[in-house]
Amino acid sequence: MDPEEYGFGTLLAHFGEDEKLKGAVTPPIFQNSLFLFEHTEELLSSMSNMQGEPYHYSRISNPTLDIVENKLARLEGTESAKVFGSGMAALTTALISNVSQGSHMVVVDTAYGPVRTVLATWLKKFGVSMTLVDGRDPSEVIDAIRPETSVVYLESPSSILMRLQDIDAITAETRRRGIATVIDNTYNTPLHFQPAKHGVDLVCHSATKYLGGHSDITAGVICGSSKDIHRITRHEVNVLGNILHPFQAWLLQRGLRTLKVRLKAHEATANTLAAFVESRQEVEVVNHISLASFQQKELYSRLFSGSGGLFSFEPKVQDKAKIMEFCDSLKLFGRGVSWGGFESLVIPIHLTTIDDPTPRYVIRLYCGLEEPEDLVRDVEKAMRILS
Repeated sequence: MDPEEYGFGTLLAHFGEDEKLKGAVTPPIFQNSLFLFEHTEELLSSMSNMQGEPYHYSRISNPTLDIVENKLARLEGTESAKVFGSGMAALTTALISNVSQGSHMVVVDTAYGPVRTVLATWLKKFGVSMTLVDGRDPSEVIDAIRPETSVVYLESPSSILMRLQDIDAITAETRRRGIATVIDNTYNTPLHFQPAKHGVDLVCHSATKYLGGHSDITAGVICGSSKDIHRITRHEVNVLGNILHPFQAWLLQRGLRTLKVRLKAHEATANTLAAFVESRQEVEVVNHISLASFQQKELYSRLFSGSGGLFSFEPKVQDKAKIMEFCDSLKLFGRGVSWGGFESLVIPIHLTTIDDPTPRYVIRLYCGLEEPEDLVRDVEKAMRILS
């Protein structure tokens, strides 16, 4: 099919699946570890290529993975993609593929916690340093760049507090200086934002979340140029062995089919619940990018075509016992990490930021596919605990 003729929903359902093996409407799972060749020269040629057909080893590539990779690359507007066993596997691979001993990174300080931990501990052991920045002012990101800076790591909106970065302003400078940019685009999905079209080099996702959508897989993806993905496959993927397994890739492909309709439902529910939470006297501030009160509303409107099911709020009461009781009293929100599946979730986070070093509790809510009115009633009952 010609992808230029069709919209996202149609691409999600059909792109890359023109061939119907034996008429099967769903592509089969190639659950095999290796591939055989008629001639030795063909095997050696495939081992040298390490990208797509002809396949030789499922640690490197596999037909089931190819389908979902081609689809994700098309959705993100990049030339190529590679899927991994988790979002962290994708993110860390993207980062280490662009550093060497003595490299420096610029990182937004409200980025996903485990990523910051990898940079502050594991990569530090190998001589890689980082500078944390607020990120909302692009000049602060640019001013933190050093001669040895090789990566600028972005997450927009960022974890918990949903802070945005001006991607266009930042990548204009990083491209001029030859510095790689890596972004976690999990919150947006390619339906709401395509960072590569704004100059970002490597676009990453925790496909565990919206892309999978059913809380039954852990997966990640890196989207980028063919040159970059081939380099990452040849070096990092080949030796680290962190590629996604075929059955997980097949489940990810299944989840992608309903991404557009699911995301619309998550967005509508979160907008309803966030507006309700903002109206409560027990709440200091709500961090949700689509609210009229969101401080970076203009930037949101310029970059994104929609929001998602995730937001957070800071209660006026900062008593740990009450906050824990609030979370425990919710009936429809499970206490758990991650998000992006069918189920609503809640988790309290005790955090500090560069601009506010005073520790405070923020409650993160994720809106699943339950009825919005039911979630509102659930939160309304629990709010009494915070009064």
